[in-house]
Amino acid sequence: MASVLNVSAYLFTHIADPAAVRVTLRERAIAADLRGTILLAEEGINLFLAGDAHALRVFVDELRADQRFTALRTTDSWSDGVPFDKLLVKVKREIIRMDRPEVRPQDGRAPAVSPDTLRRWLDRGADDDGRDVVLVDTRNAFEVDYGTFAGATDWRIERFTQFPDAASAHRDDLAGKTVVSFCTGGIRCEKAALYLRSEGVEAYQLDGGILGWFDAQGDAHWNGDCFVFDGREALDAGLTPARGVAPVTSSLGV
Repeated sequence: MASVLNVSAYLFTHIADPAAVRVTLRERAIAADLRGTILLAEEGINLFLAGDAHALRVFVDELRADQRFTALRTTDSWSDGVPFDKLLVKVKREIIRMDRPEVRPQDGRAPAVSPDTLRRWLDRGADDDGRDVVLVDTRNAFEVDYGTFAGATDWRIERFTQFPDAASAHRDDLAGKTVVSFCTGGIRCEKAALYLRSEGVEAYQLDGGILGWFDAQGDAHWNGDCFVFDGREALDAGLTPARGVAPVTSSLGV
C-alpha cells in the first residue's frame, strides 16, 4: 500500500507579511521532514507537500490554526515514494502568475460549481436553466495533452499569463453560455473565472479543480490522465500515479 501522503492546497487570502510567514512555515516543514514547494504572496498561499502522513497532517492543522488560513482545503493523494527531492519555500509576487493585478481573488471568490452540480449539467447536456455549458481548460497546452474533459475548450496557451488575451479574443464564442473554468487544483481557474466575469462572461470555477473532480466523480466525462508538477508526472482518475514516481526539485502550479 502507498505510504507517502501528498497534499496540494491553495488559498487566496490577505498576507501582509509573507516573508515572515515563510520563515515560520519553512522551520515547521523542515522539522516535519516534508518536501515539496510552498509559495507565498500578499494574495495567499499555494503548496504541494509530501511526507509522513501524520507529520503532514499536523503541519496542515497548525497552518489552519492561523486565522488567515482557516479556510484552507487540501486534496490528498498517495504514492510509494516522495515525488520531490527537496523543500522550497518562496515568496513571490503572485502565488499563480497572471500579470493582471486587477484580478484579486483574495477580495472575493468567483462563484464556484461543485463536482456534483457539474456532473448533473454534463449528464443532461445543459445547466439547470437549460443553457449550454462550456468547459474552459485554463492549463498550458502540454498539460491538456495528458488529458482533459470531453469536449472542453482549449486555447493552446503556453503559460497562464496568456489566458486573459486568449479569453478576450474568444469572448464572443462564450456569450449567452454558462462557462466553467477548470485547472488541476483550482488556483488558475479561480483567477480565470474572475477575469472572464470582468469580460461579461457568465463564468464559474470548478470547485477543487480536476483533482477534486477525480475524488468526487472519478473519470466521468474525462479522457486521459492529469498532469501534476511533481515526480509522479500524472495522476489517473483514482488519484494514483499514472507514470511512476521520480523526484523533482519543485512544482509550479495548479
